[in-house]
Amino acid sequence: MPDLADRLPEPPARRPDLDDDFAGPRLRDDLWIDHYLPQWTTPDRSAARYDLGDRGLRLRIDEDQRDWRPEDAPLRVSNIQTGTFAGPLGSGQGTHRHRPDGLVVRTATPARLLWAPAAGRVDVTVSASADKGCMFAVWLVGTEHLDARDSGEVCVFEIEAADLTTARCGIKAHHDDRLRQEMTEVTIPVDAARPHTWTAIWGPDGTVIGCEGVELFRSAQAPLYPQFLLIDLWELGGRTGKYPKTAWIHRVRGWDNSR
Repeated sequence: MPDLADRLPEPPARRPDLDDDFAGPRLRDDLWIDHYLPQWTTPDRSAARYDLGDRGLRLRIDEDQRDWRPEDAPLRVSNIQTGTFAGPLGSGQGTHRHRPDGLVVRTATPARLLWAPAAGRVDVTVSASADKGCMFAVWLVGTEHLDARDSGEVCVFEIEAADLTTARCGIKAHHDDRLRQEMTEVTIPVDAARPHTWTAIWGPDGTVIGCEGVELFRSAQAPLYPQFLLIDLWELGGRTGKYPKTAWIHRVRGWDNSR
């Protein structure tokens, strides 16, 4: 467990390449795609449910929302991400081939690299969901648009509503044999249901993940190829409890250090 005296470095002095507090009347389409991995399913299943307001963007799982794919039911998700990549219809080519049951492209999805640094820093201010059956997550995953091996993930956090005191974070190799799986469970140093900021820094020196300025994870590994940022709220079981189920994204700032 890292010493709580281990502080994260300050953000770069230059302006962020990505900076959004979701204060506009609509989601910025120059930064975000409001579908979860749309190539592997259909638009009615991948589309996010969300609201914009004074606090930022509220992701929702609604009672009438459909499962992301019929094969994965029950699993519903609302997500925003900073790009898409997929091969032709019927192919198995696309970002995040994470399922073992033969994902194929069901929806033609153009390549959009809105924010996809190969090294950088991201600060994400959020309030996690306390709703039954939900998990809230922020992660960076290889785009795969240059090479199918470029699939590694920096998992900034996964927080399950059943336990808002801990999170999982680290590195997931997926199809990248240059990486090894390196995930850990950490204690969240603040109340995760209230606004707090997570940070991920990755590059040639490795990967560092922290929360509220405190370093929680460090690795010599890093996926050094273009990465999309994804922020998502999942409902992992069947329909239960009250709706909508929600989590907040208050602000996102990102710096591309690969330029």
